[in-house]
Amino acid sequence: MPQAITVLVVEDEPLLRMDIADQLQDLGFKVLEAANAKEAVLMLAANADIRVMFTDVDMPGGMDGLMLAATVRDRWPPIKIIVTSGLRHVRMSDMPDGSRFFGKPYKASDIADAVHTLVAA
Repeated sequence: MPQAITVLVVEDEPLLRMDIADQLQDLGFKVLEAANAKEAVLMLAANADIRVMFTDVDMPGGMDGLMLAATVRDRWPPIKIIVTSGLRHVRMSDMPDGSRFFGKPYKASDIADAVHTLVAA
């Protein structure tokens, strides 16, 4: 049996984070959670098995999801990035190459499909 793909979900809204994390786990992924970019960077540094980061854009603190995506691309280039926002549409030029964007509300099955596509690429 293949090892589950590890996804880091970065979302400051606890109910949204728990919902997508639970749905992705139900779809067979190993899911780690972070409430903000600072927590996400600590999780990434401590977990070499993270393959995909799914992050919200608008988060409190000094680093939003787009800054986090750029940091991940610089420090952990193999990690695939999926960005989401309910407040703004993000242009592809705002994200690292190869990233995907989903507006809220999104379907967990669409996120799962994107994870599989990105990891297979």
